[in-house]
Amino acid sequence: MSSESSLANEPCSETTKASETSEKLTKCQELISYQFDNLLLLQSALTHASGASHRLANNERLEFLGDAILGMIVCDWLYEEFPEYSEGDLTKIKSAVVSRRTCGRVARTLGLDQCLIVGRGVTRNRSFPRSLVSDVFEAIIASIYLDGGLDTVRVLLKTWLKAEVANAVANQGAGNFKSSLQQLAQRDLGHTPVYKLLRESGPDHCKSFLITAVINDKQFQGAWGTNKKEAEQRAASNALAELQGESIPYSEDKKPSDE
Repeated sequence: MSSESSLANEPCSETTKASETSEKLTKCQELISYQFDNLLLLQSALTHASGASHRLANNERLEFLGDAILGMIVCDWLYEEFPEYSEGDLTKIKSAVVSRRTCGRVARTLGLDQCLIVGRGVTRNRSFPRSLVSDVFEAIIASIYLDGGLDTVRVLLKTWLKAEVANAVANQGAGNFKSSLQQLAQRDLGHTPVYKLLRESGPDHCKSFLITAVINDKQFQGAWGTNKKEAEQRAASNALAELQGESIPYSEDKKPSDE
């Protein structure tokens, strides 16, 4: 091809690239159910370093901001929704929700991987690396924050991450039966569980406690523990099992010393 032909094709190539970018911006807004006032913010969020026209035209700065916004919103969400969870429980759940794996999975579920603006070398790959897709998710969060404010991001994240939070609570907080029982009881029964001490056994230096969970005057099978905290967790586990039609894991006839 002559140099003249090559030069003649450059405007066509630039036009095609601009058209593809415009299509991706339109598609992305449809996928995330948000319309930008400033489309340049969205374009920056979708642009990988390989497809950027200069060093600061990619999504890395937005990714930096989005990471902080995601963490803050998720922390606030968990703090408000799970008042019975300890700091350790909340930290484990939050870490699972904001992980690269989760962000990448949510981004693909939304279809953001179809909207990435990348260089030719990257497009030859059959699929994008998880880290690249999760970075775009965080960049999108920041771009929406800058365009529409924190409340807008919060509403969207609670939609996008609802299933992920529920899954993290189920997996990371599996040992916190009191918290799980409280959520189930408030959601399905409209009442908060209380715990009742039924009996104590043993000498002062080696006591055992039998405690039962009570929800709206319904008393569930009690459970023994070497301290009240352990007994309450076991009692909550019994109540959860009964409410879910499962076998009761702890017997009132079996003290910790018998285990």
